[in-house]
Amino acid sequence: MATATNLLLVFVAGLVTALATGLGALPFFLVEEISDRWNVVLWGVASGIMVAASVFGLIHEGVAVVDGTLADAALAILPGVVAGVLLVIVGHEVLEGADLDPKSYEEADFAKLVLILGILTVHSFPEGVAVGVSFAELGLETPDGETLLVAGLTLPVLAVFMTVAISIHNIPEGVAISIPLRSMGVSEWRMVWWAVFSSLPQPIGAVLAYYFVTLAERLLPAGFGFAAGAMVYLVATEFVPEALEHGRALPGGGRRELVGGIAAGVLVMVPLAFV
Repeated sequence: MATATNLLLVFVAGLVTALATGLGALPFFLVEEISDRWNVVLWGVASGIMVAASVFGLIHEGVAVVDGTLADAALAILPGVVAGVLLVIVGHEVLEGADLDPKSYEEADFAKLVLILGILTVHSFPEGVAVGVSFAELGLETPDGETLLVAGLTLPVLAVFMTVAISIHNIPEGVAISIPLRSMGVSEWRMVWWAVFSSLPQPIGAVLAYYFVTLAERLLPAGFGFAAGAMVYLVATEFVPEALEHGRALPGGGRRELVGGIAAGVLVMVPLAFV
């Protein structure tokens, strides 16, 4: 059963990932705009981080917690993967039906803010779920090599890995949110706020996911699969198309920059997966 202390800790981890989105606005304190080439690279890095975190973090851990063969693990994880993909598909349908202009961030009344929050929840909830699920073994007896001491707290290695991964991945999202706000003349600090605002559903998703997996531990492999499936599908249907959109005017359509960014993202996260 999840304790209040553990729930608070998971919420703080989710809040850290949300605050990291605000870092995406910081370059605009120094420059007027970010080139298309660097936008493609940043989205590639975010994609590589998400895929590496899903495969070497969530899927790897899902296989490890199944007491059986690899086939047994696949059967336990696959339903979660399918559910995660379906969530993103449904989310896309919701987003496509919503007419949300960046200017809405600045002019939103209460009703519009509710709509914006709903849309952002659909978009960033899977990332919060990934953080929450990664804390599943918090407070449980685990081998010494599977925990890390952070600020005096003993945390699962996977939880630290996923929190770092989602935080780094959120920075390019903050850049993407800040670009249209910059074109509207929004101040730098307000861009930081709106970037963080876009990821506020993540700590909520983290707490809900953590609470659920502690109630139904037998569904933990499916929970890992759910988060991994949702994140990989997000990469394929949102991050990569977004990168290629920015790279249309570049030689080769920006594919070289995208592949380089993906490779960099994977190289950054793989060593952390085997700490």
